[in-house]
Amino acid sequence: MRERMRITSVNIGNAETVVHGNQSVRTGICKHPVSGPIRIGETGLTGDRILNGKHHGGVDQAVYAYSADDYDWWVRSMDRDFEPGLFGENLTIRGLPSSMVIGDRLLIGDVVLEATSARIPCKTLAARMQDRSFGMTFRKAERPGIYFRVLNTGDVQAGDAVTLVESDAGTVTVLDLFRFAYETSHDAEQLRRFLDAPIAERVRAQVEAQLANL
Repeated sequence: MRERMRITSVNIGNAETVVHGNQSVRTGICKHPVSGPIRIGETGLTGDRILNGKHHGGVDQAVYAYSADDYDWWVRSMDRDFEPGLFGENLTIRGLPSSMVIGDRLLIGDVVLEATSARIPCKTLAARMQDRSFGMTFRKAERPGIYFRVLNTGDVQAGDAVTLVESDAGTVTVLDLFRFAYETSHDAEQLRRFLDAPIAERVRAQVEAQLANL
């Protein structure tokens, strides 16, 4: 158990229209920092909007967190500002590893979060960034941020300390699942290893489909 992390920003979003070129998207990706305590329930943060329920939200992707240290990397790499919430994350956390093991947990006061999957970029993120090639840039960076399920609810706010509790039996990492999303060939042993981990149900369905095709 290690306590070396801290929430730098809690971010929620309303439905907004993002326009890029001839594309117009109604989305909840535009998260903005809020002050004071915010409740984290089983399906996410109070007041936060999820519009695309097919790919986002739900109990296995209730909270999306991104590392403040990875934002620092983006600033150095792209020479532009990256404010908290830009990638649509609910929690911006200083010290959050880029790749946790699936099943690792974060303790934030009463809140317990369990890592379930990686964020896979989509055209909405590219529109948000006003860069249609940003999906590929995000893929190559391999700093996807992490989705969590909520094992215990409670309030969080900026400044809260975060404790990482590592999974004893975990072998599947967030980056393993991120890379899986782009692989064109798959190994049955690796896919079975994924299924042994507490991965998000959306990802589980994708892994099971690939395994069935082998």
